[in-house]
This record gives sequence, C-alpha cells and structure tokens, in this order.
Amino acid sequence: MKFADWTQRTRRLATGRAGRRIARTTAVAAVALAGAWLGIMLGGAVRSNVGPVELGMSAEPSWSGETVLDAHPFGTLLFDTHDAPVGLRVTLENINPDRARGFLDDPRLSADRLPALLEEELGNGVRTLIVRAAFCGLAGALVTSLIVFRRPGPALAGALGVAVAIAGTGAAVALTFRPDSVVEPKYTGLLAGAPTLVGDAESIVTRFESYRVQLAKLVNNVSQLYDVVSALPVYDADPTSIRILHVSDIHLSPIAWNLIRSVTTQFKIDAIIDTGDLTDHGTGPEDKFVEEIGTFGVPYVFVRGNHDSMTTQRAVGRQKGAVVLDDSAKTVAGLRVYGLGDPRFTPDKSVSVDSNLESLDALGRSHAARLARLPKQVDLIAVHDPTIAKGFSGAAPMILTGHSHERSTELLPSGSRLLVQGSTGGAGLRALEHDEPTPVAASVLYFDADTHRLRAWDDITLGGLGEQSVQIQRHVETEPGRTISSVPTITPSPTGSIIVTPTP
Repeated sequence: MKFADWTQRTRRLATGRAGRRIARTTAVAAVALAGAWLGIMLGGAVRSNVGPVELGMSAEPSWSGETVLDAHPFGTLLFDTHDAPVGLRVTLENINPDRARGFLDDPRLSADRLPALLEEELGNGVRTLIVRAAFCGLAGALVTSLIVFRRPGPALAGALGVAVAIAGTGAAVALTFRPDSVVEPKYTGLLAGAPTLVGDAESIVTRFESYRVQLAKLVNNVSQLYDVVSALPVYDADPTSIRILHVSDIHLSPIAWNLIRSVTTQFKIDAIIDTGDLTDHGTGPEDKFVEEIGTFGVPYVFVRGNHDSMTTQRAVGRQKGAVVLDDSAKTVAGLRVYGLGDPRFTPDKSVSVDSNLESLDALGRSHAARLARLPKQVDLIAVHDPTIAKGFSGAAPMILTGHSHERSTELLPSGSRLLVQGSTGGAGLRALEHDEPTPVAASVLYFDADTHRLRAWDDITLGGLGEQSVQIQRHVETEPGRTISSVPTITPSPTGSIIVTPTP
C-alpha cells in the first residue's frame, strides 16, 4: 500500500471516530437533559407553608426565565425576575387550620414580627425547591441514561453534564436576579384590569410596608376564623337538626371557598345555598372557578345572580353535588327548596331589562302566585335580588337572598322571614374599588327536622381586606311556629296595570 493511500485511509478512520464520538456525546447529553427535566417535572415540586397558607412551588423550562404567580381563577402575574432557561411557578394550594391556630396561640407573632416570618418561610420554600429540583434532575438524568445506554459510563457522564448545567443555570439566575421586578408584573386573564384598581408601580413601592402589614392582618384574620369556628358550640345536640349554610355574592373570591370549607366541616353542614353572583362577568374562563363546588361533599344549591350568565349556570350544574334551581323546586337535605334565577345579566349591556322596583316586585309576586298553586308546599325560597324576594312574601316561611353586599334580616307582614346575605367573597376584586373593605359574610341556619321551620341562625362575619376581626353572632327565632299568611295573586287588568287579589 502506498504511503498516500495509507495516510488517506487513516484520516478517514480518524474522522469517522471523531464523528461517532461527537454523535455519541450529543446523544448522551440529549438523553441526560431529557431525563433531568423529566425528573424535575415528576418529583421536583414542593409544598411550603407560608403562614397558614400552603404554597405549591415548581421549576419549569423557560427560554427567558420568569416567575409566575398562579392566582386562579383570576389569572396569572408574570415577573421578569431573571435570565436563565428555568422558571418558577407558585400556586396557592390550601390553608392549614393547625398552623392558623398556632399563629393565634404564639404571643411572639406580633404584627411587626409576622411579615418578616412570612418572608423567611417563603425563602426557605424556595431553597427547598432548589435542592429538591437539583436532586431530582440528577436522579432523572442518571436513571434515564442507564435505561437508554445500559452502561454506567455514559450514565455517569450524562449525570456529570447535568450537574454542570444545573450549576451554570443556578449561577445565571443568581447573577441576573432582579428583585425590583416584583413591582412591575405582567397581568393575564381577569387580572389584566388589576393595575387600574391596585395602583401603579410607584405607589406600590411607596406603600410596600403598609402592604406587608395588611398581609399580616389578613393572616391573623384567617387564623382567628379557624380558632373561633372550632370553639363555637353547635345550636343544639339534636343530631337530626338540618343545618344550611347560606352564602352569596362570592364574585370569584377564593377566600369564600376557604370559608365555606371550614364552616361546612366545623358546623356539620347538610347543604349549602348560594343566592347568586358567583362570578363577575359570566365568561367562559370564569367557569373554572366553580369546580371547587364538587369538593365540599354536600349538596350545593345555586340560583343565578345578575352577574352570572347562563353559561355560568350550566357550568355549576356540571359539578358534583350541585343543584341548580331556576323557577324550579327540589328537596335538598330534607327541605323543599324553590329557586329563581335573576332575570337580568348586568355585564351584557346589549340586553335591555326593566330593573325598576315595581317590575321586580311584580315578577316576584307572579312567581309566588304560581308557586302557591303547586300541590307540595315549599319550606324555603332562594332568589338573588331582595326586591324580587319580597314579592314572594307568604309563599314560604323562609326567603334567602343577596345582591346588596350587606347582611340584614326582616320579618315580613305575611310572617315570612327575609334574610339578605352579605358578600361571602368580600365582593371579590370589586372590594378594591372602595375605601372601606367589604366584610366577608355567611350564615348557618338551623331547621327543625320535623316541622322544617327555622329555629336559630349564626351570622359569621370576617373583616374585609386589611381588617382584623372575626365575629359570630347567634340569633334565636322567637316564634318558629307562627302562621304564614296566604300569597296574593297577580292578574293584569285590561289597561295594563297590575291588580292584586288574595288567593282563596
């Protein structure tokens, strides 16, 4: 063989070996990185307690690097916190009642100390996430490489490469971290309108210390709720009494779900009645919010409010345990309940609806007259608007309503008791529109199992955003067996006016 041919052949072999080495290295790196991400996604997430709130934290691939705060169902807040191929996602998971009580019992946790403690616990959660994600990434790379290549050499090489990549990513996050980005978030979903309600970045920076104090008050507020509710005795020892939780005007507030879950458990609630305005705009994205209804384990009776669309009503009807009433009646927890959805849909400005008091009262009276002709008497009526509700006077001993965001009760001349519920969601985001916070309100109603008459009720009130107060007030029905007068009948006169005549 000539020297030139031998040289050429040697070069071809060397080139082939180099190509195969590069291809092998690339394959090992690709498999190791894929395994690392799989490990991080499967086992890298952590849950961290920040005060009584349980947060979920996870790392995820991100070309630009960002922190995402998932404020379901309102939307998300995106913070441009760093430049690295990894992002941080934080979600609100739950409220821990044991830690809530612990915050009340510890005298060292004053309003001045609490903000620093919350920040410390949040930092600990992030550090735990970093360690867990790094471990799961290395384990995922090693296991995946062993499965694919079946030799320890490539597996160790892949794990080593992933370790270098993780260290480099961590260094990039640390070097490019921008703490000031927390005051300039990007809003998505329903939160897109939040800057106009909360204020601009400059005002947030100026009032940051006051926001920290407000957060501390809110934590104490929720903690006091758990403490008071757990210590309050039930109305009586009769296990057959029917306990109904009346809520209204949640307006997309997750605070309401926490309150409902706590009260349902502590008071051994048999059924929940929601008198409307569960959402704000009745849009499709808001339907995700109603999925919590199926987690309470008791019937959830719903009547549509003027902020709930028919789409909202159908979404509620799909949930486990939901009972949607719209000019219909059903027996729930032993009580015969009639419900009527609000005829208006306020967010849709294209729909013209007569909302004057006379028309709403007449609407209630006309439905009450039809209800009186039914063969089976109802025990309780649920509607959204108090004006419509008063039209049902005499149709049932108890009438529940909402809409006004202010609780009140009234014994009508017919003998029917009208209970107007406040906002169980503290009026949701709309609470930020007013100087004074809207209280969070709900009521537990106790009905006699034999007569189906109201015997007593507890009004539960939490201070709104930034306030620190929890109040539970008990009321006893003085004449539970009182006579309920007959319902008037409405017939239109030839001139179009309304004539009210008593039903025989």
